[in-house]
Amino acid sequence: MNMTLTTPSPDINSSDKNDPDKNGPETNSPDNSVYDYIIIGGGIVGVSTAWQLQQREPDKRILLIEKEGKLSQHQTGHNSGVIHAGVYYEPGSMKANFCKAGVTATKAFCEKHDIPVENCGKLLVATSVLELQRMEALHKRCSDNGIEVELLDAAGLAEKEPNITGLGAIFVSSTSIVNYRLVTEKMAEQFCALGGNIALDTEVTHLIETIDQINVQCQQKAALGHTFKGLNYVAKFLITCSGLMADRVTKMLNIDTEFQIIPYRGEYYRLQSQHNNIVNHLIYPIPDPELPFLGVHLTRMIDGSVTVGPNAVQGWKREGYGKINIDLRDISEMLKFPGFWRVSAKNLKTGLIETKNSWWKPGYLKLINKYCPILKVTDLEDYPAGIRAQAVLKDGTLVHDFLFAESPRSLHVCNAPSPAATSAIPIGDYICNKVRDKYLTLVSDVN
Repeated sequence: MNMTLTTPSPDINSSDKNDPDKNGPETNSPDNSVYDYIIIGGGIVGVSTAWQLQQREPDKRILLIEKEGKLSQHQTGHNSGVIHAGVYYEPGSMKANFCKAGVTATKAFCEKHDIPVENCGKLLVATSVLELQRMEALHKRCSDNGIEVELLDAAGLAEKEPNITGLGAIFVSSTSIVNYRLVTEKMAEQFCALGGNIALDTEVTHLIETIDQINVQCQQKAALGHTFKGLNYVAKFLITCSGLMADRVTKMLNIDTEFQIIPYRGEYYRLQSQHNNIVNHLIYPIPDPELPFLGVHLTRMIDGSVTVGPNAVQGWKREGYGKINIDLRDISEMLKFPGFWRVSAKNLKTGLIETKNSWWKPGYLKLINKYCPILKVTDLEDYPAGIRAQAVLKDGTLVHDFLFAESPRSLHVCNAPSPAATSAIPIGDYICNKVRDKYLTLVSDVN
């Protein structure tokens, strides 16, 4: 990729100029450290925003800061890779509107840049009379959201999916799959080609806002070992898309918010390769409307494999992708937050069942066997988990839609729930519009 990066390596070979893992830092002179816009967060939402902002304002200096050594290392790189159609979302909500626009924009972007997309479609399968009733309500929501779907009876389902059992299903033909890491990397390449800069291995430690700028203090990993050096960038305007760290970033600017990020682990398995053709589409259960998550599903991946998951279990480390993950700071902040206790109490029974199934594979398998009875425990292979950055309010309410916060010179994406990856392009456009309006207000106030 042809990316202009600011990274911590002091020794640069000219042959490595375009390698994002080997490129080195610019000289941090006072002029060189001042940017019109700084974006914090190298997931797909942050990168999409940076790319679109640089398109709109080609003469502005824009810097994207990411604390990891590569982009899309957290939520973007640990999801199912689904381009969602928008079946579940409240009509008129930001999620519904972003998703509908995102499907078209994401597929167009992938087609333009030769990124593989498989239009496999999705089946939402009802396995009980209660789920059939919920399916009817879900079918109406599809109609309200302008999504073309097809209702199938048991025979129609069996014809499309011989290995899937159910009383009926909703067929969503527009659902597709993609590798979102590739999408993010291509957006980053486009951003850099337009003159944007990316600082990898650079963690923001302090933010100080004054009347005319924001000082962005960072620690940057050294090329060798685990030593750090301090950096100070200056932003005329700051945008943060920090995902799992969204609440901590807003606190750096003393922005008064009512939410905290609570991590929920989504654990996956992958089917053994002989089952790569077990389904022709994505297979989802009919979700319980009282629960915040969609349930365990079979997902065809763009590499040809099939994954199973995710569940939803309490995380005890915001970036804990292993089986056992503990972080004392993360735990302490959760236990001190009243919203954690309230949401946990409300979903106690479900949480205990999810935790049991997390450790007891036959329980996990039972969730799949209700619609795919031929699978056995031995068919489930380990696969990396993901972490959902769920914004929770002090009263225990889960924030289901997008949530933003701001200060005079900053805008923060505090909650970007699924389908954030699908919707990354329209979300970036929305952020750019809000930033333009805020920036114009700042200029007029100065004048």
